[in-house]
Amino acid sequence: MLAIRLPAEVETRLEALAQATGRTKTFYARQAILEHLDDLEDLYLAEQRLIDIRAGRSRTHTLEEVERKLGLAD
Repeated sequence: MLAIRLPAEVETRLEALAQATGRTKTFYARQAILEHLDDLEDLYLAEQRLIDIRAGRSRTHTLEEVERKLGLAD
């Protein structure tokens, strides 16, 4: 179970969409979350990696280093 507070404008738009299509507001809220959750996870993971790199807790590797390590270098 999840309860969220939305700005009045968003609530109005969601209500209008639900009424126009015969679906529930919950249906559309669920669809929006499912469609954007992967993107949000990727964004926050990338941000954390950047913080770790800048703090020296992690490092990056060039394409050449990766190819060499995997035996793919020419």
